Amino acid sequence: MVPRAEFQSYYGRPVIKAPSWAPRDIAGYFFLGGLAGAGSVLAAGAHLTGRTTTATALKTSSTCAIGLSVVALVNDLGRPERFTNMLRVFKPTSPMSVGSWLLGVYGPAAATAAAAAVTGRLPRLGTAATLGAALTGPAVATYTAVLAADTAVPAWHGAHRELPYLFAASATAAASGMALVLGPTRETGPARAAAVLAAAGEVGATAAAEHRLGSVAVTWREGRAGTLLRAARALTVGGAVAGAVSVHLGVAARPVAALGGLALLTGSACTRFGIFAAGVASAEDPRHTVVPQRERLERERAAEQARREGQGTEGERSAPRNA
Repeated sequence: MVPRAEFQSYYGRPVIKAPSWAPRDIAGYFFLGGLAGAGSVLAAGAHLTGRTTTATALKTSSTCAIGLSVVALVNDLGRPERFTNMLRVFKPTSPMSVGSWLLGVYGPAAATAAAAAVTGRLPRLGTAATLGAALTGPAVATYTAVLAADTAVPAWHGAHRELPYLFAASATAAASGMALVLGPTRETGPARAAAVLAAAGEVGATAAAEHRLGSVAVTWREGRAGTLLRAARALTVGGAVAGAVSVHLGVAARPVAALGGLALLTGSACTRFGIFAAGVASAEDPRHTVVPQRERLERERAAEQARREGQGTEGERSAPRNA
């Protein structure tokens, strides 16, 4: 028997081109967009339940975050007109086109909500803008996962089912952390609960993504990406625990909650930068492009062979016997 040949690419060169996006700009764009979108959802909840201080703080932070995210995106694009040109048409099949229009709708709504909350003027308009930002916020927080998964990058495309859930959990953790940092302890009960749910969701979504990725999951566990994602899990879980127990600490509640909030924010940022680094690493190694394709083809052939054998056995059972 001839031993199975190991995969080698032409001179060991990558099969696909690694993302040319600048990590600081695009990973930062992923993080800031998630913080803004999820923050608007929590802000609407605080607004409707009378948690005025927390609502105002989250509306302001969401407006700042979405503004900085657009700056990061435009900086990576190179020229501002490239962003505005994407608004000339609406293409539902393009995540970038849909995302540009989401930013165009969400940004003014978030800014209007923040301005009304800070100035105290036009409360009805502020409420309408708050609800509008909350409705579009989840899409703003997660569309970047679709944008990444729509590429040929193995570490992103291979986890296309789990990536939106992971981004949603990470965004919720960041927004909860911002509420814990800026809001008074008496108003942050929902944020503490959201932080615990977000931490559990992020751990579960990460495990599910790594399971689906198979051999490509090594890019999530080793190198720079592995370091960042391990730090993200520790910070997110630790921040959620600190936020949950802070309410029982009396005079120490406020500083412990703030530290937990900072940990949640840092953990969310580490998640986005870690996933970005994993994508780059998977694109640079040709094995992560070709080996999963071969494994998938082998599974499909094996399933087809089993189906044919099953049909053959069933046919033999149903065939009439000669008397």
